Amino acid sequence: MKFSLFLHMERYDESKTHQQSLAELTELVQIAEQGGFEMAWIGEHHAMEFTIAPNPLNFIAYLADKTSTIRLGAGTFIAPFWHPVKLAGEAALADIMCNGRLEFGIARGAYQAEFDRVMNGMPSADGGKYLREMVPALQKLWAGDYAHDGELFQFPTTTSVPKPLQQPHPPMWIAARDPDSHNFAVSAGCNVMVTPLQKDDEEVQDLMHKFNDAIANNPQVSRPDIMLLRHTFVGENEQELQAGTDALHHWYAMFMAWAKNTQTPDNGFVNRLSTEDLGESFSPSALRNNLAVGTPDEVIARLKYYESLGVSQYSYWADNSLSFEEKKKSLQLFIEKVMPAFQ
Repeated sequence: MKFSLFLHMERYDESKTHQQSLAELTELVQIAEQGGFEMAWIGEHHAMEFTIAPNPLNFIAYLADKTSTIRLGAGTFIAPFWHPVKLAGEAALADIMCNGRLEFGIARGAYQAEFDRVMNGMPSADGGKYLREMVPALQKLWAGDYAHDGELFQFPTTTSVPKPLQQPHPPMWIAARDPDSHNFAVSAGCNVMVTPLQKDDEEVQDLMHKFNDAIANNPQVSRPDIMLLRHTFVGENEQELQAGTDALHHWYAMFMAWAKNTQTPDNGFVNRLSTEDLGESFSPSALRNNLAVGTPDEVIARLKYYESLGVSQYSYWADNSLSFEEKKKSLQLFIEKVMPAFQ
């Protein structure tokens, strides 16, 4: 099992500048590279201060000059927010800029708050049809001349300019949850990204069953990789672990405030939900039990279980509302105490 880092710029109030948040993100990626992580992933989000990522390609181009070996992933482009000709060319240029280290992740999108602002209120669930039309169009644009006459996109003969450095194209990953998404990803020759969010390991088992069923349904395709994205915090004592758990509780309170989409943001911020509004499934005790939060030995045991299920890449999700120093210490403990058990 290989390891990646998943993160965004984070702000929970105006006490931290955007410049400082970018510097912290950069240093965490550099620590991950030095520690042997294979990849670093940054998503796409709009108008949210708590996950700042208006364009993954900006980060990839920026980090290309700050790193040398770690692969740089878009985790993920939101398909309805892009046009295939534009995305094909921009991603190809980023692949050239990072010397062939681009990992290309794509998803249908989730936050209705973003669709309200970027897609004129289109239901986020409708993003799946954009994803299904986008992926094969991108593959054909990277291959050469191609004309497209689809339900959502139409364009005359064109091609990706430039072409990606990696041929036939950068590795593609699709964020999947339901069986249809797993089947589509595998049949299209893509790797799969899954996240159980706050749920326990029964959800991980269920996601792996869907992935394995999709592989069985597509025997003509070589087995792709599957990445499990999980909030992770490593501490040395109970005090540190409690602080990590509390920070993740804070993060999910903000995440669900955006997901519920019942507030009018104030300059990019919303108020996090109360513990009572969040409910028991997000309680600190549930998060401590379900997420990869623990001492090095506890985290190793959980990740060994994921490896036994067939997870080929474990992604350390670093967003959590902790201070930068606390984030660095957890990541360094993971590198020094957890990762050697998988070498």
